Amino acid sequence: MNSFVLQRSLIGLDYKNGSYKTSRRHIFPLWKALPTLGFYRYVFPIILRAGAKAKWGRYDTTEWCKSSLAVLRALESIGIKVEITGIDHFRELKEPCVFLANHMSTLETFVLPVIIAPIKPVTFVVKKNLVETPVFKYVMRSRDPITVGRAKPREDLKAVLERGTERLNAGISIIIFPQTTRFLDFDPKIFNTIGIKLAKKAGVPVVPVALKTDAWGNGKYLKDFGRMDPSLPVHFAFGKPQWIKDRGTEEHTQVIEFISSRLKEWMGQDRAPAR
Repeated sequence: MNSFVLQRSLIGLDYKNGSYKTSRRHIFPLWKALPTLGFYRYVFPIILRAGAKAKWGRYDTTEWCKSSLAVLRALESIGIKVEITGIDHFRELKEPCVFLANHMSTLETFVLPVIIAPIKPVTFVVKKNLVETPVFKYVMRSRDPITVGRAKPREDLKAVLERGTERLNAGISIIIFPQTTRFLDFDPKIFNTIGIKLAKKAGVPVVPVALKTDAWGNGKYLKDFGRMDPSLPVHFAFGKPQWIKDRGTEEHTQVIEFISSRLKEWMGQDRAPAR
């Protein structure tokens, strides 16, 4: 499956202005009443199939995008509305880039692939335990991610700079969550500069990504599998690419401002009474 076909598989995506928005669709009455059950009924088989294919070496980028798209459709099947804007900002880039995003839930790790990978080869910076857990390890390993342990920041920085530069030089873009873990609230103080440092070293731009994905809750016992809330729309917004100058302080501030402003805007929209 080529890039064009994969992009067109996002039915309703408006390529002219680089956006996508969930179209009106019928929701099965049982899933309206039990959205969490309905969602995982679809998603667990997707995860199991992906893991099996990855285990046997049959999980390439096309399969990754298919799985990601299937999860997006599962979200929509229980009434969650998804909006994506700013795709043209990175689609028009000839170079690979570093995507810098806030981290709110499991949802973005499942959905970002079908947004980005049909346009640019991409991988993640992930915590080491993700390539060791039974549920995700084969899929994550198939994507050749950059793994970090979080316990030793200096070693993590070295790993990201060295392995990240290798992948960027090979034309593979990288998604980084500088917050290191998931937070419903965005705190600029813990949004580190590791992505800025990598982009500067590799000579590539950063692309800010603001996201609001709290419709997929964090679980009490299994953090990756929480309750689903269809009343909360899902938002992804991609900003303009920024080339790093000097130490990158200005660019880091601009990324934070982009994310903060979008989150503030979405919070206001989602709380506004329906008309």
